Amino acid sequence: MVFTKLFYALLIVGFVPLSLSWGRPGLRWAAFVYDAALFVVALVDARVSRLPAGAKIVREIAGRFHIGAETEVRVRVVHDSPRTLRVRVKDEHPPEMRLAGEREAFMRVEGQTTATLIYGLTPPTRGRFTFGQIAVRYVSRLGLVWCQTHVGEAETVKVYPNIRRAREAELKALGERSLATSRRRASWRGEGRDFESLREYVAGDELRHVSWSASARRGKLTTRQYQIERDQTILVALDAGRLMTARVEGETKFDAAIHAALALMSAAARGGDHAGLMAFGRRVSAYVPPGRGREQTDAVLEALYSIEPEMVEPSYTRAFEFVVANCKRRSLVVLLTDLVDEEGSRELLLSLNLLRPRHLPLVVTIGDRDLRAAVRDAPANSRDLYTQSVAEEVMHQREAALRRVESQGGLALDVSAAALTPSLLETYVRVKERGLL
Repeated sequence: MVFTKLFYALLIVGFVPLSLSWGRPGLRWAAFVYDAALFVVALVDARVSRLPAGAKIVREIAGRFHIGAETEVRVRVVHDSPRTLRVRVKDEHPPEMRLAGEREAFMRVEGQTTATLIYGLTPPTRGRFTFGQIAVRYVSRLGLVWCQTHVGEAETVKVYPNIRRAREAELKALGERSLATSRRRASWRGEGRDFESLREYVAGDELRHVSWSASARRGKLTTRQYQIERDQTILVALDAGRLMTARVEGETKFDAAIHAALALMSAAARGGDHAGLMAFGRRVSAYVPPGRGREQTDAVLEALYSIEPEMVEPSYTRAFEFVVANCKRRSLVVLLTDLVDEEGSRELLLSLNLLRPRHLPLVVTIGDRDLRAAVRDAPANSRDLYTQSVAEEVMHQREAALRRVESQGGLALDVSAAALTPSLLETYVRVKERGLL
C-alpha cells in the first residue's frame, strides 16, 4: 500500500504537540499514541477497503494481432456508482511486443461514466503472447492509503501473418493485370480454354477457334472467344525445414514465404480459383484443403500463426505423397523452398515424379540477396576472390537443379526474398494466361 497526501497531512498534525512537549511528558505520550493510532487506522483501512462494487475494469483488443502491424488496446473503467472514483491502472502487456503510448494512467472517473486508457502494441513475430492481469490502485474508504489489487485474468492472444501486407503486395505486383480486373474486362483472345462468347472472324484468328456450325448459321465466319479458366485449384506447399530458418532483411525465409503464399491465395480467390495450403518438415504439420472465401482465409491464418521452421531436412517425398492422396483434382502445386545444390536437392528432384502428370509443380526457391551481391563487383583482394568463387559455384549448382525441375515437366523460379511475391504472382498469371493447367 501507498500512503495518500491526507495521511501525511494528519501525520504532520501529530508533530505539533510533539514540538511543544519540552518538559511536558504527557504531550509526548499523546503525540505518540496519536501517530500509532493513525498508522493502525491506516492499516485497518487498507485491509477492509475494496474496489467499489460498481467499478468494472476490462481490457479490450481492437481486432486480431498481425505481425508488424500496430493493434490498439483499450483498458476501460466503467463506474456505475454515484461517487467519484479515483484509480491508477497499469496493464501488463506482453514484453516482446513494441509499445506505443502509455500503458499506465491515473483516472478520475465521475459517477455513472466511463474512462479509457488507449495504447498500441506491435508484435515482432507470429505465435502466442500472454497478457497479465491489470494492476489497479484505488483510494481506501477513509482516504488514508492507496490500495493495490489485480483484476481480470491472464489472457493469451494469437499473432497471425500480416494479411494486409500480402494483399498490398498482390495489388502492387499485378496492378491492372490483377485477375479481379481481368474478370470484368474483355477476354484475352486465344488464351484460356473456357468458352466465353462468339464474335465475327477477324484476320489473325486461329482456324482452330472458328466455329463452323455457327458460321453456317450466320452465313459468315464466326470465331469462338475464350477466357481464362476459373474454378481451378492452387495448392501452396510451404517448406518448414532447416534452410527456411535463414534470416533475410530481418525475417526468416519461412515468414517471407508465408506472406507470398497469402498474396498468391488472395490473387487466386479474386480470379475465381480455389486455393489451399500445406506446411511440412519431416512430416506434414498443417493442411487446409483448397477453397475460397473469408472462411478459407481465416482457416489459413489459423493454421499458420504458430508454425515455425525446424532445424531438420524436409521430406519432399512424404509431402508429395500427401498431396497425391488428398488432392485428386489437377492442381498447380507451388512449392516454396530453398535449394543449396543439385546433390542436396536430390530427394526433391526424385519426388517431383509423384506429382506428374496429374499436377503441375512450380518450384520456387528463395535465394539469398547477399549471394548475388558477392559476385556483383570486382574482387578487391584474395578473400573477396575466394568468396566470389564459392558464391558463383553455389549459384551455378542452384540453376542446374532448377533446370532439372523444368526438364521433368515442372516450372522453376529462383528469386530473392524481396522479389518473391511479385515474381510468384507474375508466374501464376502467366500460367493462367497460357492455359497450362
